[in-house]
Amino acid sequence: MSMHCTVLHRWAALMLSVVFAISNLTACNMINLPRNMNLKAFSPHQAEFTCKYEADANPPITAQAEVLFQQGMAVTSNDLWPDKRDYVKAAELWKMAADLGHWKAAMNLAGLYEQGLGVTRDTEQAVVIVEGLMKKGVPAAFDKMGIYHQRGIGVKGDSSRAYAFWQLAADMGSSAAQAYLGEKLDAAYDNPSQGFWGNREVGLKMLECGFAQGNGSAAYFLAMSRKNGDQDYVRALKIYHDGVKFGSRDCARDLSVSFDEIEPLTGNTIDTARADRYRELRAALELNPDLRFPNLDKVLPLPPAELPTWDGRRETLIDAAKGLVPIPTVRPTPGSQRTGRAHIPQGHVLRASSQPPLAVEASTLVPYSGYWLPKLHAIYRAHEQAWAQSQVPQRYIKGEAFEPVDRSSMGQYARVAPRTVWQYLGEAIPAAAAVHPRVAQGVARSTQVPEPHVRCRGSMPCPRTGVWSGRVPRDHPMAQLYNRWDRMTYIEKGHPFPNPRDQYIDIASHDVRWTWLDNANQARVNGIVDVTLTDLHDEQGASDA
Repeated sequence: MSMHCTVLHRWAALMLSVVFAISNLTACNMINLPRNMNLKAFSPHQAEFTCKYEADANPPITAQAEVLFQQGMAVTSNDLWPDKRDYVKAAELWKMAADLGHWKAAMNLAGLYEQGLGVTRDTEQAVVIVEGLMKKGVPAAFDKMGIYHQRGIGVKGDSSRAYAFWQLAADMGSSAAQAYLGEKLDAAYDNPSQGFWGNREVGLKMLECGFAQGNGSAAYFLAMSRKNGDQDYVRALKIYHDGVKFGSRDCARDLSVSFDEIEPLTGNTIDTARADRYRELRAALELNPDLRFPNLDKVLPLPPAELPTWDGRRETLIDAAKGLVPIPTVRPTPGSQRTGRAHIPQGHVLRASSQPPLAVEASTLVPYSGYWLPKLHAIYRAHEQAWAQSQVPQRYIKGEAFEPVDRSSMGQYARVAPRTVWQYLGEAIPAAAAVHPRVAQGVARSTQVPEPHVRCRGSMPCPRTGVWSGRVPRDHPMAQLYNRWDRMTYIEKGHPFPNPRDQYIDIASHDVRWTWLDNANQARVNGIVDVTLTDLHDEQGASDA
C-alpha cells in the first residue's frame, strides 16, 4: 500500500471517529432533554394525593410582561371575526412577554408554532419552548408535554409517557392535569381499555384541587361525581353553577337541560327562565371559550332567589356576568384647570400637526378658530427662552383681534425682545380613552370604583348590594392562589360573603377583605329589579364594616 493510500485511510478513520463522537454527543443531549426525561411510571392506584397549586410554582410575572400578554390576547380575541385576528402581532407581543419571563405568553407562543398561526409551523420549536418552561418548573408545561406525547406533536407518540407526564403535572399543581386524571380515576372499577380506573378517593382529591384553582373542567367532572356518585344534589348544583363562572360550557349545558326537566338536581322543578339563561351562556362560551362569569349571580342566582328582569339580549346577560376591572381615578388633563381663553375642556388635548406650523403677526385678525400659542419671532437669550416656556395656548374665534401679550416677566428686556407672533395649534379633540387589555379582549368590563372605598371582612354580612372583589393579605399562605383579578362576586345586602372553604380553599372567611366595585342591579319603583350595567354611585347606605 502506498504512503498516499495510508494517509487517506487514517484521515477517513479520523473522520469516522469524529462523526461517531458527535453522534454520541447528540444522542446524549437528546436523552437529557426534558422531553426525554426519566419518568415515574403512571400509577392509577396511587394511595395518596397532596393538593398543590400551580400559582405557587409558577415564576412571577411583571406588570410590563402582563400588559404585553394581554395585548396579544386582545388582538386574537375570540370576539373578533377569524379574519380580523392578528396572530402575527400576537406572536410578536407574546415573544416579548416570554423574553420578560411571562410563562403564559410562552405557552401561547408554543401554541402558535404548533398550528402555524402568525409564524411558520414548527412543532420542534413548540416543544423547545415548552421544555424551557419545564426547566423553570411550570406545571402547565409538563401537562403540555403529556399532550405532545399523546398526539405525537414534535415527539414520538407514546401514551404511557403521556400519562406519566400528566401524573407528574398533577402532582406539581397543574389544574388541567388534575381535572383530566381526576375524571379518569373517579370510577368504581378498572377499565384501562376505556381509559378509567377505580381510585375514586384520589380522583376526587384531584378534582377538588383543580376546582379550587378555578378550572372549569374540574368543576364539571366534580359536579357529575357529586350528582351521580353521591346523589348530593345541593352540592352538585352549586358546583355546576360555579363551573359556569369558571367558563365551563359543559356545566352551562347540563344546567340548561336540567332546569328544563324534572330532575333531583334542580329540585324536581321546571324553570324555563333559568334554562334559557344557561343556554345563552353556553352559546356565548361556544363562541368565546376565554369568557368567565364571576358575577353570574347578578343575572342568574340559584333558587330560591328570584331572577332579576332581563331584556332578552345576550350582550346584556354576558356583560353583566363578566368580571370588572377598575378604571384609574380620573386626573385633570392639561389645561383643564385653567380659566378664560387658556381653558381646555377636561378629556381633550391639542393634537400635534404634521404640517409646518402656521404663524401670524399679532396685529392681524385671527384667521382660524382654535388655540393659538404666543411666541417670539426669534429667541436669542435665556430670559426669552424662559418667557417662551411659560406661555400656554389660548383659544380665539375667527375674526377676533389677538389680545396684547404680557412680556413683563422679561423685565428690562421686554421692550427689546423680538416681536410676538401667534402659532396656530388647532382645535382641542377628545383624548383617546385608554382601554384595559381585558376589556379590549372582551372578557371584562370597566368600572369607576367610588371613593372612599367601601370594604368589609368576609365574616361580616354584606353591607351593600353589588359586585365585591375579595383578597387576602399578601403574606397569607394562599395569597398566590386566591388573589386573582376575577375573584369577585355579586351579593345582596345582608347576605353572607362566599366562604372560601366551600370551594375547597383553606382560607378562613375573616381573612378575606372584600371591596365594593359598584354596579348593583337597578330596582324600579314597583320593586321589580332589572339587570343593569349602570354605575349606581349615588346609592345610599355605604359604610365600612
